[in-house]
Amino acid sequence: MLLYKLYAMRTVYTAQSVGLTPHLISVEVDLFNGFHTFSIVGLPDKAVEESKDRISSAIKSVGFKSPKNYGKQKVIVALAPADLKKEGPIFDLAIALSYLLAKEDMRFNPEKKLFLGELSLGGKLRPIKGALLLVKKAKEAGFEEVYLPRENAHEASFVKGIRVYGGDTLQAIISHINTKTLDANVRIKTGIDGKKIPVEKERDFSDIKIAETKSEIDFRDIRGQENAKRGLEIAASGGHNVAFFGPPGTGKTLLAKALAGILPPLSLKDALEVTGIYGTTGRVSDSLVTGAPFRAPHHTSSHTSIIGGGSFPKPGEITLSHKGVLFLDEFPEFDRRVIEALRQPLEEGTVSIARVKGTETFPAEFILIAAFNPCPCGYYGDKTKECSCTPSQLMKYHRKISGPIIDRIDLWIPVPRILHSKLAGEKTGEESATVRTRVYDARERQRARYENTDAALNSEIGVKEIETYMPLSASVQTLLTESAKKLDLSARSYHRTIKLARTIADLAHSDNIEESHILEALQYRPKQFVY
Repeated sequence: MLLYKLYAMRTVYTAQSVGLTPHLISVEVDLFNGFHTFSIVGLPDKAVEESKDRISSAIKSVGFKSPKNYGKQKVIVALAPADLKKEGPIFDLAIALSYLLAKEDMRFNPEKKLFLGELSLGGKLRPIKGALLLVKKAKEAGFEEVYLPRENAHEASFVKGIRVYGGDTLQAIISHINTKTLDANVRIKTGIDGKKIPVEKERDFSDIKIAETKSEIDFRDIRGQENAKRGLEIAASGGHNVAFFGPPGTGKTLLAKALAGILPPLSLKDALEVTGIYGTTGRVSDSLVTGAPFRAPHHTSSHTSIIGGGSFPKPGEITLSHKGVLFLDEFPEFDRRVIEALRQPLEEGTVSIARVKGTETFPAEFILIAAFNPCPCGYYGDKTKECSCTPSQLMKYHRKISGPIIDRIDLWIPVPRILHSKLAGEKTGEESATVRTRVYDARERQRARYENTDAALNSEIGVKEIETYMPLSASVQTLLTESAKKLDLSARSYHRTIKLARTIADLAHSDNIEESHILEALQYRPKQFVY
């Protein structure tokens, strides 16, 4: 049977994220006379394949003839680039508009316009994932307008320099962009009346109030544990990793939760980055994520859920804690693969997920809080209860944490039992707000020091930059060298001790690293792993 083309093709643009990397997608629809088929090419997944039914029903609900009602029409939808796997329902709106454009049921100029959205059977636009990242990509690529579900419009409006239109239905989008003159009967049937969607107002960052990080635990709520509180203040100031160890019920979890309350709010740059990350997980919000994230996955969580991965790589808990805190309670109980996989993010602030078709790199700059007991039963070395663990159990438990992981944790802090009399006493100590002020001041000193570098905190400084930004006097250098020999510090531990001392100096408003700062930093190095 002879097939011949009836209509001209026009390209409509959409986008999707693979991991945290946005990709622009072009949609072309070609129509032929012939045996009725409706096919989508370009490596579509099941959700994209099923869009044929959603789109057909949505177009019918508007009042146009459904693609599936043409008995002799061959419909080919091409999604490009063809070698990129297409995933999810985000292409529905673009495909529907491209079909109507090819069918000449409507007219509009698709250039410099981006269309994002899932369609319901009744033509309603449903919210999408990762709108902020996709709109940022569109702006960088020179697009001038973006059309997406109303629920995502506020989030997208944080991107300046591009007009954002949020629609409730396919009908509303068509009414806004259609330039074809429709006769009265068609207007009545379709309800397309040319009504325009108001452009979403760009967010003025000067009007955005950056909220403080909320925490259900205040420092004053924690009785005793002054050494641990001091360690948390240092960790928050310089972005250092912490390990709490001690018997059950001594407040390790409480301390970790309190850390969120002394962290300064995110900068606007970081807030946009974190909001973009959370958007890819399906979080739809009308505001930025301004508080430092706090993530606390359970020790039974899978390797993929924590590190990230999957056939279509998705960010895990370590990426969701970016610019915030990752709390791993019962640290040795986590899968050995999970613990060892922390090496790269703790050192580089990123995590790479390698797959057959390529490698995805996710941001992972976080403060690690690792909490654990001295043994599986929790009472090794405890004066009140006897340990029931065998030597082999102890050895297996401690071997879960390798030397490279130990080296990457800057502060090893014991959390001993607290006397009952102290627990019953009145609240003493500083409030989190007071500590947060000191943390903020210390971070401001670091920001000014590293304004010509990519670093913002002492923990982010590279080895080559230590001599430039963290010089030591002759006497301090001698003290550190001799101490490093006695403690048998590795090169990594040596450099991390300097960075930790620099943070302690910043909290003391000292321009130079003094001997007292080095000595305090050395106190936080692990003397032995079995306590």
